[in-house]
Amino acid sequence: MQIFFPDPWHKKRHHKRRLIQPHFIATIAEILAPRSRLYIASDWHDYVQHIMKTISASPLFQNTAGEGAYTKRPQWRPLTAFEERAQREGRTIFDLCFEKIA
Repeated sequence: MQIFFPDPWHKKRHHKRRLIQPHFIATIAEILAPRSRLYIASDWHDYVQHIMKTISASPLFQNTAGEGAYTKRPQWRPLTAFEERAQREGRTIFDLCFEKIA
């Protein structure tokens, strides 16, 4: 499964609207087959930290790059308009990859 540049909902009062939440991760885990991978990319560091914390807390997934680590950008990942804009604005792109535990 791939989730590239989900809306970061910058304001603290809107954080509850962020896509990556514990209940969403649990739902994804029900759908994915064992050893399936979840790829996520974002350019908002605070959201990436939230994503890392949320998915790492799930006993159903493990970080393929190691605990708390980011992965390299996969060659196959398409360059989105959001990524192009982030690059123009000088933001760092963070890639994460988690594998569903068998």
